[in-house]
Amino acid sequence: MADQWGERMPRSVSLLQTVTVSVGITIGSGIFRVPATVAAQLHHPGPMLLCWVLGGVIALCGALTVAELAGAMPRSGGMFAYLLEAYGPLPAFLFGWTELTVLRASALGAIATIFAEYLGYFVPALAAHVRQTAALVIVLIGAVNYIGVQRAAAVLSATTALKYAVLLALGVLAFGARGGGVAHFAPAWPSGLQLSLLATALIPVMWTYDGWADPAFMAGEIRDPQRNLPLALISGALCVMAVYLVVNVGFLYALAPAQMAGSRLIAADVAAQIPLLGGTGTAVIAAAVVVSAFSGLNASMMTGSRVFFAMADRGLFFRAAARVSKRFDTPSVAIWLATALAVVYVLGYDFAQLADKFIIGIWPFYALTVAAVFVLRRRCPDLPRPYRVVGYPLVPLAFLLASAFMVLNALYTDPRNTGITLLIILAGVPVYALRTRLIGRAPHA
Repeated sequence: MADQWGERMPRSVSLLQTVTVSVGITIGSGIFRVPATVAAQLHHPGPMLLCWVLGGVIALCGALTVAELAGAMPRSGGMFAYLLEAYGPLPAFLFGWTELTVLRASALGAIATIFAEYLGYFVPALAAHVRQTAALVIVLIGAVNYIGVQRAAAVLSATTALKYAVLLALGVLAFGARGGGVAHFAPAWPSGLQLSLLATALIPVMWTYDGWADPAFMAGEIRDPQRNLPLALISGALCVMAVYLVVNVGFLYALAPAQMAGSRLIAADVAAQIPLLGGTGTAVIAAAVVVSAFSGLNASMMTGSRVFFAMADRGLFFRAAARVSKRFDTPSVAIWLATALAVVYVLGYDFAQLADKFIIGIWPFYALTVAAVFVLRRRCPDLPRPYRVVGYPLVPLAFLLASAFMVLNALYTDPRNTGITLLIILAGVPVYALRTRLIGRAPHA
């Protein structure tokens, strides 16, 4: 039986478990790579730390805004449900289409690839079979999610707590690194800072912050959603921002910007300088990345599969994908669809290709989702809103300006790859037209 919001799965996921979804999906492998990328692009401590602060503030503005939508409409699919309500079926379908063809499969594939690469440190025989190992772990995660959301959430809670503690400890211990010092923070600023360069560096930073909206995707299974969803979205964003700033300040203390820029495995290089870890620094970091990637993969499967389920449940996808397992109370077909697509992607693309496909594809929909707060406040003023955006309208406007600047800068600096991603999104328009002609009925809100 459907509940008051029309959801058919049990609402069994607690507030703490929802926060671990947010933190678990956000802290993946990126924080172990991206600080070096940012250093190579910006070269000075001031712009580098500003970039990480800006990324956290943008993610927090997004979370503060989406929290209003999540509390008012706790429906499976999250952003899909808000786009459907605010703009109608076509934009919602385009989001689902992009999730199907680009976003979810590439995200799962990218995280699984990192997992397999670092697992090869401990099992050298796997080093020559990274893609096959990644495909197998995707299937394993799919099976864990299929047999129950509580089992998947329990695994996620444990792995997320472990990786958060390890990452925080690494950032703190970096202040005792050999050769470290406050001299690495000077000179803090260059003679001139190009905004375009800062925006370019923000793209990989936002990859590491991505996940702040994902708990809303499984809103149909969250207990007391009008209270817990807004709290989880905001708390998760704050937790991630805090640990990222500790880590980046610690890395800068341990390594000069030029050293950071030339480091392929920056977290391992920092760990190697920490006396307390002795000669085990590389192994500690490799283990942390394995745990972190596994946790992120599990969270991404939990949330992404719910988009396919919501599409089908609202009449915008094959009805079979809305099937709920009678034994496990999970969206079984949607989970196995996400698993199959991710396996295909990971066997066909490398990490860089997968990551690039994801980050540009998601931001136009983030912007549309945040703008939906303005649309729905005007169209549905009487909609119950247990939480309203703090700092409205400045907070959502700040997010929209940052989103527009990043997407336009990506079009300017990398027109080919950005254009291809946007064309893939627009390719959903004729698919939607064909679907409408064949099915001949409007989706239900």
